[in-house]
Amino acid sequence: MTIAIPVRNEEKNLPGCLAAIGKDFARSIVIIDSGSTDQTQEIARRFGADVLDFEWNGQFPKKRNWFLRNHTPPTKWVFFLDADEYLTDEFKAELRETLTSPAQDKVGYWLSYTIYFMGKQLKGGYPLRKLALFQVGTGEYEQIDEKQWSKLDMEVHEHPVLQGKIGVLNHKIDHQDFRGLSHYVTKHNEYAGWEAARFLKSSHDGAVSTRWTWKQQLKYRLMRSVFIGPAYFCGSFFLLGGFRDGARGLAFAILKMSYFTQVYCKIKENLSYQEA
Repeated sequence: MTIAIPVRNEEKNLPGCLAAIGKDFARSIVIIDSGSTDQTQEIARRFGADVLDFEWNGQFPKKRNWFLRNHTPPTKWVFFLDADEYLTDEFKAELRETLTSPAQDKVGYWLSYTIYFMGKQLKGGYPLRKLALFQVGTGEYEQIDEKQWSKLDMEVHEHPVLQGKIGVLNHKIDHQDFRGLSHYVTKHNEYAGWEAARFLKSSHDGAVSTRWTWKQQLKYRLMRSVFIGPAYFCGSFFLLGGFRDGARGLAFAILKMSYFTQVYCKIKENLSYQEA
């Protein structure tokens, strides 16, 4: 297995991420770096990871697909891990057992993550799942022609499109970003711009919308309404148990509401410019 970690200025998160992987878990660890100006590359090399420099030209492919196409891993499996994601012993044990099982017939696996917010793990709020582990050559991340919608040089909300059966791993990976709340807010402002631009470009494109998961279909329907923010607040705080985290859960749900309200406002703003 190759573990690929896309990064940019991750000196606060990367040491813990690499330490959690350990020296004998993966055949290869590759850091895909977008021009870091801190100690990210030095930390990676000290650990023994390979470092690739990536510079996005604003078109397809972005970071993960660029890696798959131009530096195709020689291993059977590739596992995309973010620098703020930390493998637990329980997860690693399950993964080893699953991939070495004679009955293993899947080409990819959905992975689940704990979420840390304001320094503590959330009990509820908003589940995080990603299809981040799959067999090399069975597919790649969906192609979206951005034309410089944003400055996001890596696939964020795009999902891998794979040919074959998809499985699920039960134990969770810890998701904990040590760059703080300011980075969280800035990052989600960029994501909101991307979400709005994708909605405007693809919501009327039948070839694109037919590939959406049911969750994506629901989300893009809600984006037409100002109530998308309150809907996600209620889902996070009430339906998904955010209330169990008290004030932190309330704050997390409010930020979710703010994010999706931003998406709605950016959509309406762009439409008003088009009509002017």
